[in-house]
Amino acid sequence: MAEYCTYEKYVFKKKLETLRNKSGRSMELISLYIPSDKQISDVTNHLREEHEQASNIESKLTRNNVQGALDSLLAKLRYLNRIPENGIVYFAGIVDTGANRTSMENEVLIPPEPVVHYIYHSDSIFYLEPLEEMLRECSTYGLILLDQREATIGMLVGKQTEVIKHLHSTVPGKQRKGGQSAHRFEQLRRIAIHDFYKRIGDAASEAFLEVEPAELKGILIGGHSPAKEEFNEGGFLHYELQKKVLGLFDTGYTDESGFSELINAAEHTLQGIDLIKQKKDMEMFFKEMGTESGKVSYGEDNVRENLEIKAVDVLLLSEDLRSERVTLKCSVCGYENKWTRKWKPNETVPVAGNCPECGYALEFTDVIDIVGEFSELADKGSARIAFISTDFDEGSQLMIAFGGIAAILRYNTGV
Repeated sequence: MAEYCTYEKYVFKKKLETLRNKSGRSMELISLYIPSDKQISDVTNHLREEHEQASNIESKLTRNNVQGALDSLLAKLRYLNRIPENGIVYFAGIVDTGANRTSMENEVLIPPEPVVHYIYHSDSIFYLEPLEEMLRECSTYGLILLDQREATIGMLVGKQTEVIKHLHSTVPGKQRKGGQSAHRFEQLRRIAIHDFYKRIGDAASEAFLEVEPAELKGILIGGHSPAKEEFNEGGFLHYELQKKVLGLFDTGYTDESGFSELINAAEHTLQGIDLIKQKKDMEMFFKEMGTESGKVSYGEDNVRENLEIKAVDVLLLSEDLRSERVTLKCSVCGYENKWTRKWKPNETVPVAGNCPECGYALEFTDVIDIVGEFSELADKGSARIAFISTDFDEGSQLMIAFGGIAAILRYNTGV
């Protein structure tokens, strides 16, 4: 992911959600991706050619809609002095707004990563895949857990772990059968261990070599001693993968349940990745909850109050939080009502109704994104903002149990 801060990433994702839910007729919606090395004059010439070709469309309505979208794009390009470093993306076209109504959609995005290819795409929906791919967490870590009885191969992709393969060994126990010499028994046992390590190495190599080298940031090996040391030193991994081993870590489990243990044990090694940071923030929150310090707050109203008095040290917001604060006001008597509702892409503001005090029509005076409001309050109070994924248990609890909003406080405010 490019150098987008977490709030910018949130806003970007929300824009994509909005665009994803827009649709038009036939091939009237145009998506235009322009890389930084593309000449603006070349793009303009191409759009003029498309405009001329659109004159051949039989349906007058479709022809007018397509040419209208192209005119809009050409007008925007006239004011573009240079293409930004990451390129620029335009979306234009007549979209359906419901109840047989339509409107012209015009959206301009500066992507978080460079646009690689020039793309002109027309369809009944906007073409968003290149931008969605930019938001995908690409950092991948190979995970190997082993002892002399079993092994589990997996991956940490972004914030999620996945099991690739589970293996069982045929290594005999340390008690030899009657009639076998101790030397012979130990020799057979070492051969079986070697063969098991080779199976683990082959399975890990097969799984990890399929990952793009730039995406595979490293490999973590966990388990019991001396198995993990013998495996690492024995050259059982492909030589390209061996160079990516970040460290060996003691874990009590070598099945799937050991992955969390391995990631936690490798905390200092992985301290730069978001998952570790988010886990630590949630652990601190739950730790404070378990004490009587009073240095935690949760729920929209309580956290807002603590933000307003600048008592918040860390603001915890779920990445899945999609809410907005709506304000209704009567211009006659001054009655005001505020409430929070779940945000939905392209949802229209409902009818305000009449004032319960004087009966005059109410007006929507403000609709504020909750994440934007809380982020601004956090900045004013010098609070750190932590966006928490729901891809791990504690992150899911933040969204489900606490409504996606919580805070670690500087002191007990009594709120």
